[in-house]
Amino acid sequence: MKFFESVLSSAAFRVRIALNLKGLAYESAVLDLRAGDHLTPEFARTSPLHTVPALVDGERTLIESMAIIEYLDETHPQPPLLPRDAHGRARVRAIAQLVACDIHPLNNLRVLRWLKHDLGADDAARGRWMHHWIHEGFTALETMLVEGAGFCHGEAPTLADICLVPQVVNAQRYKVDLSPYPRIQRVFDTCMKVPAFDRAHPKNHPAAT
Repeated sequence: MKFFESVLSSAAFRVRIALNLKGLAYESAVLDLRAGDHLTPEFARTSPLHTVPALVDGERTLIESMAIIEYLDETHPQPPLLPRDAHGRARVRAIAQLVACDIHPLNNLRVLRWLKHDLGADDAARGRWMHHWIHEGFTALETMLVEGAGFCHGEAPTLADICLVPQVVNAQRYKVDLSPYPRIQRVFDTCMKVPAFDRAHPKNHPAAT
């Protein structure tokens, strides 16, 4: 497998965690998004929206982190990343989608660049934008987690944890106050004790600067 990624991309971080949890070997192709490595016509043939991550598995090319992770879970079932019961799967997907669909897209690089270059938002305004959407999402997510639970759902990492951890790291990077979210912090701390999560952290990436 060849994995097109960026070190700081939250979506790529998710897939790295999944690959690590599954124990899968892959070749990493790191793109520097700030330098525009992803905007070439060549990469568009892999990812039509010029976004990371993308995964090439033999003759198959996959894009979008959630789709890639579920593909990995279906093709390499152990350990499972979704519960066996329908309600559990729905709950895990809801937590994952709250992060992947309602928080992260509003704070990714292309949105922040558009705010700056097209709307003239300065650093302070863009910082307020990021903090607002992270707080709104985390406030809701905090109520969805069980008091005292180690992971988002059950006794092992799931798709929900895979999505939550990179978003917490992103919040830390932008100095968001996480003290109102003790349940989120507890899940994050539990996950970071799992080697698959720790190895996937941007600070531990071989291409980290």
